[in-house]
Amino acid sequence: MSLQRELEGLITQERKRALTVWSKVCFAIGGAPYQITATALGFFLQIFLLDVALLDPLNASVILFAGRAWDAVTDPAVGFLISRSPWTRHGRMMPWILMSTIPAVMCYFLIWVVPPIEQGKMMWYLLFYCLFQTLQTCFHVPYSALTMFISNKQQERDSATAYRMTVEVLGTVIGTAVQGQIVGMANTPCINNTTPTNSSSHSRRAYMIASAVISLIYVLCAVVLFFGVREQDNQGGLKAQKHVSFQTGLRLVMGHGPYVKLVLAFLFTSLAFMLLEGNFAVFIKYTLGFREDFQNILLVIMLSATLTIPMWQWFLCRFGKKTAVYIGIPWAGPFMILVVCVKSSLLVSYIVSIAAGASVAAAFLLPWSMLPDVVDDFKVQNPTSQGHEAIFYSFYVFFTKFASGVSLGVSTLALSFAGYVTGVCVQSDSVNLTLKILVSAAPVSLIVLGLLIFKMYPINEERRQYNNKQLQLLLR
Repeated sequence: MSLQRELEGLITQERKRALTVWSKVCFAIGGAPYQITATALGFFLQIFLLDVALLDPLNASVILFAGRAWDAVTDPAVGFLISRSPWTRHGRMMPWILMSTIPAVMCYFLIWVVPPIEQGKMMWYLLFYCLFQTLQTCFHVPYSALTMFISNKQQERDSATAYRMTVEVLGTVIGTAVQGQIVGMANTPCINNTTPTNSSSHSRRAYMIASAVISLIYVLCAVVLFFGVREQDNQGGLKAQKHVSFQTGLRLVMGHGPYVKLVLAFLFTSLAFMLLEGNFAVFIKYTLGFREDFQNILLVIMLSATLTIPMWQWFLCRFGKKTAVYIGIPWAGPFMILVVCVKSSLLVSYIVSIAAGASVAAAFLLPWSMLPDVVDDFKVQNPTSQGHEAIFYSFYVFFTKFASGVSLGVSTLALSFAGYVTGVCVQSDSVNLTLKILVSAAPVSLIVLGLLIFKMYPINEERRQYNNKQLQLLLR
């Protein structure tokens, strides 16, 4: 009888620890702030700096690259600090998320303000861009690592990740809609084809209103995450672990072959989609000539991505994650080529946007669905060295942000060399050719390179199941 009661107690305890739908939704909502702000910055910061703040393209490229490079450097440092943080009654990740929220939204708002100075304008944007990226790192790295602390079951973590990716892609829709529609109602005026114009007060005000709305959403999502999710200590039998130095932890993590191959593959595919994201608005506006429609085309991309996330989640569960990578990531390639080969057509642009959205959804979902598999694989192979989840996630975020910085910096620099002129209605043929390369040839080449690297990734469905069984034994 005592054994039966003990088993019943264990079953009851396990049910209490199981993730509810509400917990998954609250966890997913916590991912929206990063994607909302990242989408607004990715699609609109370049065009804001060039056409509203009227910065020289070279100065804009310095801001975009230096800000992202600084942001990338802070990720491993924050990941290490989190891994050394003490466990509190709110967990280890939640205090970081809570404390960074308000300062982050203040800096985000100031990024979209045009200061009443000319000499220090570049330093203004560089300072607040770097500060925001640092504070957002203190939110996003612990949030990403939180995946490993909401459940010790692969199936529940995968389900929560699907919820998260759906909400995050919805966050990109919100970011695109809020920023695009508010700004779209106050487009920078165009007097003629060759003369630059000063950015109107309407455009400046529109960007500030959009940033204020996004800042409010950021805070609300952080509050829902904090009160709706309970962080669990899932170390169980692995809890008796020794702390290692940052260098030792880094060697262990970067010495894990599956992790290195996964990160390298997604580094190149992420760079491809970030090149597309960072330049598509300028491409639509100038090369295709749809000045009044660019924000709607961007919105269609994000809506398509949101609607196809559940499809990709079903696909990876049915056919496996590696197969989903081979089908989902290159899906948009032919359409990227189509949009630069055919004559400018609004209908073709919308068709390409729908197809690109499906690939964007796969690119969103698959890395975050596969990272927990790599962490589990590491735990099985290194049972005496645990607690490195934040380092795994922070270095992946580091590489993706590095890719973003490279894409934004290089593309803006390329536009500068091509002769981009701020504030005019029509750009030169060399600028249009550069934009075609940045949204088509370069992303397609990077996707092919990433897929070639991914062929060496060793964790298949059989190995995932084996790791899951081994971890269940270790946790007893």
